[in-house]
Amino acid sequence: MSLFLQGIAWIFAPSHWVSTANTPSIGVRLGETLYYSAISLLVALIIAIPIGLLIGHTGKGRSAAILVGNVARALPTLGLLSILILLLGIGLLPPVIVFVLLAIPPLLAGAYSGVESVDRQVIDAARAVGMTELQILFKVEIPLSAALLIGGLRAASLQVIATVIVASYFSLDSLGTYIISGISSADYVQMIAGSLLVTALALVVDGLLALVQRFVIPRGVSLGARTNRSQQHATRQLGAAHR
Repeated sequence: MSLFLQGIAWIFAPSHWVSTANTPSIGVRLGETLYYSAISLLVALIIAIPIGLLIGHTGKGRSAAILVGNVARALPTLGLLSILILLLGIGLLPPVIVFVLLAIPPLLAGAYSGVESVDRQVIDAARAVGMTELQILFKVEIPLSAALLIGGLRAASLQVIATVIVASYFSLDSLGTYIISGISSADYVQMIAGSLLVTALALVVDGLLALVQRFVIPRGVSLGARTNRSQQHATRQLGAAHR
């Protein structure tokens, strides 16, 4: 517990929030972590979301997507990053490639499973009123599957943030630098402080996306879900009264 409290005190020490010539501040490290994560997630979104929506809308290629996702999840992060650094050299490109590969599976799964979860009767009704396939996708399927899409983004964000910290082992400056530096210098207070900062960042990002996930659900869908639960509850009460 003493180390834990010392780690908290280390985080709130004013000197650690002011950059010097040789030591960037916590704010700088936080910005670096968010920058790498945002770039990787943006690239992964551009790749995964269109493919996932196409798979969900057409129903074709789902098995291939699952296979690709399983292969990407099975890739050893440190091993792949080491190989890419040997091939491409130390820089931002090798880590970003790894982050993108790790972010694609949850984004892809969230996209196609979200579209697949839309009631087929709703889609048939949209076709019956003359909507085109693109109109069905953008005006019906995407709004109704938004919660699962954001769910995939939440999973991908946590995966990328955690991996950015691991990549600090290869001189990628981020909040993970505090952990790696603390381990190498046996500065356990700094190591715990870095771990707390990473944990706090992950919780804040996940919490913000959870709020987004809650508010992107169309009001009619939420109301419908509540109405269905109320109807089921009333039915159970009637059944109990009848017995």
